[in-house]
Amino acid sequence: MSEGPAKPVGLGRQARTWLTRLQNLRPAGGPDAPALSLRDPWPGDPARGARLVKAELEFGGAVLPLHHDIFSHAPGCTRLLRAHLHGFTWLRDLRALGTDAARSRARALAMDYMDTPKPEPISYAPDVVGARLAAWLGHYDFFAASADDAFRQALMHRLVQDARTLSAALPAEFLDGRALTALKGLAAASIAMPEHVQYLPRVQKILLPELARQFYADGGHIERSPAAHLLALQDLTEIRALMQAGSKTPPTELVTAIEHAAAALRALRHGDGGLPLFNGSQEELATLVDLVLAQAGRARGTLAHLKACGLFRLAAGKAVLFMDAGVPTAPGLDRFAHAGTLGFEYSFGKDRLIVNCGAAPALASDWAGVLRGTAAHSTLIIADTSSAEIKETGLGRRPLNVNVQRQEAGGIGWIEANHDGWSKPFGAIHHRRLGLSENGEELQGEDLIEAETPQPFAIRFHLHPNVTASLVQDDETVLLRTPSGRGFRLKAEGAAPRIEESVYFGQAEPRRAEQIVLPGHQDGPQHIKWTITKA
Repeated sequence: MSEGPAKPVGLGRQARTWLTRLQNLRPAGGPDAPALSLRDPWPGDPARGARLVKAELEFGGAVLPLHHDIFSHAPGCTRLLRAHLHGFTWLRDLRALGTDAARSRARALAMDYMDTPKPEPISYAPDVVGARLAAWLGHYDFFAASADDAFRQALMHRLVQDARTLSAALPAEFLDGRALTALKGLAAASIAMPEHVQYLPRVQKILLPELARQFYADGGHIERSPAAHLLALQDLTEIRALMQAGSKTPPTELVTAIEHAAAALRALRHGDGGLPLFNGSQEELATLVDLVLAQAGRARGTLAHLKACGLFRLAAGKAVLFMDAGVPTAPGLDRFAHAGTLGFEYSFGKDRLIVNCGAAPALASDWAGVLRGTAAHSTLIIADTSSAEIKETGLGRRPLNVNVQRQEAGGIGWIEANHDGWSKPFGAIHHRRLGLSENGEELQGEDLIEAETPQPFAIRFHLHPNVTASLVQDDETVLLRTPSGRGFRLKAEGAAPRIEESVYFGQAEPRRAEQIVLPGHQDGPQHIKWTITKA
């Protein structure tokens, strides 16, 4: 995954780094225990904890066997999976399991890490060090407080070293949400270990410009990923809580950023409470989203208008519709970016009907790239070519102009948009218009290709795996059935629908699913109208 664009490394940072290396060469020392007990506020997954006890780390759609030298050599792993391994946030999964075996596994893995002479270079990345500091301090009572003296002394010595290393490395060179994770870790070290109290003013100094750069005016996160947004808000609420635990008043800018980001997160929820699947996101548990919003506090009913970040939302009756109608995020911030421009999702009540295929960002296989392609999204694709070029580090060719208007007319809320992602390969512009009726029971859509040379295309509607589809009425209409027993009809003008296989990576395990495809031919109409209506 992308490491982000590098900022120039100044003489001050080089001097801090060399001084830190000299300090870390001193004989082992440090406090006997944290001066302040911290607790990681987020729930773990006991099922993942059980896999860890069996020496398997599961994360982001990937499974990593934990062999004896895993911290120095993890072949074939993505950056995201290796960062998760070295960041130790999986301690919360062992804590959720809560058994003696889970506690023993936590100690054994921490000791393995500390005994590794040369951990992988990613172990020293600021976001990874920050995650590890926060995880070790936030789970100290679970896995370290009752350990023997040798383990606790080794752990505290490493915490001191990591805090020095992190302070010297900040501000972080990458520009995305990982910078917030790094700052959270340094804040935790400063609060829990008084000898590092001088780091807290440094955290605040670096944090304020990060807040201005990381969030749009509407509260949306700059990576345009609901999952990245959720993680960024978690980091911000932890930083605020750490400051309060240290009897420090959080800056007004932090309080305001949390409030705006929480309003944006409230808007980024389907009827089941989970997230829409844009740009590297999975559904996430509704209970986790609830907890993050509860920690954020204030303005509980406020929903942001997500115009700035380009993830538009229409809601009517029991229906919620999301559409990605924004320019893909800039290079260096696009590690999770998908070629899903003008893709949409539609849910009714707690039933998700139309979805995107999701993501497996930690998976080192072709699936990770396939899921980022246009064909894995509920939108139009021209000549089986994605609207943006998928690269391991982000996007290459991409839409440069996305024009969008949102309006109300005749009791229907409309989003009308177009993008130029296919202007170079085909000289084509994709226009899409989506309208949601006042009661949410009818979704009207139009797709148009504007090009001098007509192009073959397909309009895809990926279905949630809990939805069943069948052709009826002379194969011109598709009947959709949801788990709650609701029925919906999809019908198109100018294209005969067909049902094909699909796959869904929106949850912990991939699932088989179906998709409806409206094929468009080069010698046929380039303008298709379609409707989804509650039966």
